Amino acid sequence: MISHGKGIKVFSGNSNPRLARRICSLMGISLGESEVSSFSDGETFASFYETVRGSDVFVVQSTCTPVNKNLMELLIMIDALKRASAGCITAVIPYFGYARQDRKSKARDPITAKLVANMITTAGADRVLTMDLHASQIQGFFDIPVDNLVGNPIFVKYYAQKFGETHDNLMVVSPDVGSVSRARVFAQKLHTNLAIVDKRRPKANVSEVMNVIGNVKGYDCILVDDLIDTGGSLCNAVNALIKEGARNIYSCASHGVLSGPALDRLNNSPIQELALLDTIPPVDGGRCSKLKYLEAAPMFAEAIERIYEDISISKLAL
Repeated sequence: MISHGKGIKVFSGNSNPRLARRICSLMGISLGESEVSSFSDGETFASFYETVRGSDVFVVQSTCTPVNKNLMELLIMIDALKRASAGCITAVIPYFGYARQDRKSKARDPITAKLVANMITTAGADRVLTMDLHASQIQGFFDIPVDNLVGNPIFVKYYAQKFGETHDNLMVVSPDVGSVSRARVFAQKLHTNLAIVDKRRPKANVSEVMNVIGNVKGYDCILVDDLIDTGGSLCNAVNALIKEGARNIYSCASHGVLSGPALDRLNNSPIQELALLDTIPPVDGGRCSKLKYLEAAPMFAEAIERIYEDISISKLAL
């Protein structure tokens, strides 16, 4: 229980209240009393049932599906807290939606990640705490401090326990060139080699595997990514690795968006297991037995405590 300095309060929107409650449990505090709902015409409103004047307030809200509704909830909660004289407001966004729209890939494209950053700042947030942004440069879209946690330590610990001390037949695989840095750090921590799946993306949610860079024959492979959406890229990469002689295929990602045909694709894929963090509420396990969810709450709880205590959180990435 944190017991010094200004008061600390944690509130939750409707996107992932389970994660918020777990964070509060680990911190030894109660989740703040609030209500976020809609009027009959669909307009969102927020009500807070305890004082926040002068407090350090943390609002836990992933901008996952329904993305626009959850984003509006976050903005309205921040505005309400600002007008209630909260001392410092931190938007805790375990999954930051719109992060894939971080640049203009063709003429007249929006840069929606920047627009969302502007809205969060304008609403009154003083800082942002998130995890595994799809593009790290999004931190620069904000004019307020952004702490970007990484899920790698959670997955490294999980796979180290799963496969034991010997990793002679284990290979970490990056699903595309853009994820090489993340996969390289992961491979270094597990003391394994690295392979890369070379692919191209002709349009959104569609990918084509070109070739596999590295020898994966006879290896158990772990595909490392930041998010899984429709599952097309993942399943194409799995099939490419199988063709190259890989033995068993595992995968991990911080964010399980799992939209559209994702679960059907996973069920029909030769992948052994997909490990995800609970930054987005877990789907019904009965629909896909290959899903394994790991807790992100301990890392967020420690990060919130460190922010409150003005202690560096960079060590959480070790």
